[in-house]
Amino acid sequence: MGTQNPSAPSRVRSRIAGHDHPNRGGLIHDNSRHTSHFTVIGNHLAQHADLSLLAIGLGTHIQSLPRGARIDIKTLAARFPEGVTRIAAALRELEKHGYLRRVRERVPGGRIVTRTISCNRPPAARSPRTGHEPASDRPLRPAPAGDCTPGPRRKALAAVPTPSSCAPALLQAATDVLADLRRHDSRLLLSTADTAHLAPGVAAWLERDVFPSAVRRALTANLPEGTLHRPAALLAHRLTTQLPSPPPFAPPVPAPPVRHPFQNCDGCNRAFRAPEPGRCRDCSPGGRLA
Repeated sequence: MGTQNPSAPSRVRSRIAGHDHPNRGGLIHDNSRHTSHFTVIGNHLAQHADLSLLAIGLGTHIQSLPRGARIDIKTLAARFPEGVTRIAAALRELEKHGYLRRVRERVPGGRIVTRTISCNRPPAARSPRTGHEPASDRPLRPAPAGDCTPGPRRKALAAVPTPSSCAPALLQAATDVLADLRRHDSRLLLSTADTAHLAPGVAAWLERDVFPSAVRRALTANLPEGTLHRPAALLAHRLTTQLPSPPPFAPPVPAPPVRHPFQNCDGCNRAFRAPEPGRCRDCSPGGRLA
């Protein structure tokens, strides 16, 4: 009983070969062509080797949402049963692999907001050897507008004048002038970063007693025809080259003479000006010779 037969198989072998076993059948697709209400998802996301199944599903859901939809953790946790912790971990996975980007921007009112950008084809999904997607993921049409591949780096904007005082009220007034330019010329629609760069230059003009309407006229007058490829560069040039000279020095205005209120004289009951009640000059001792 204590001996073993080394020639005996360790387990009972199936009579059917593995690749022919009826329980090992391959996937069969029963597909219908979508003509509306569908989202194109790349295989680099749907079959990602490093993302969890929750992250793949959450990334697919996010790419199907319309622009402006809320995808913060609380909103997603209210929509799905996975809970705040697992959804937060899945969002971090998507951000790590380039499917989500979070940027902080300053809105015209001065408040800083965080915007989430969904990338349907991050740079990491491209082939490192060719710089293009694998053949299975290569689109048959031009890339959509949501492509997050960084373009060529733009040249930095030229420096603008700076005011002697960086008072928040002055910078806010300058920001309001820049934000209002698009109402007078739609081509002067500025980004948050460009507005923050140009605001000190406008503040330098306002500091020199230039009215906001005059600054606007100087920035919008005689603009070139056609498309302005980089309006912020044009505005930076005008703010620098057309900076007005400081206002002439004005001596301080002397303070007006003090006018005391009327008082009734305690002696003759006549009205006279004095800081306090009492006697007039005629009734006061030594005020008039007898």
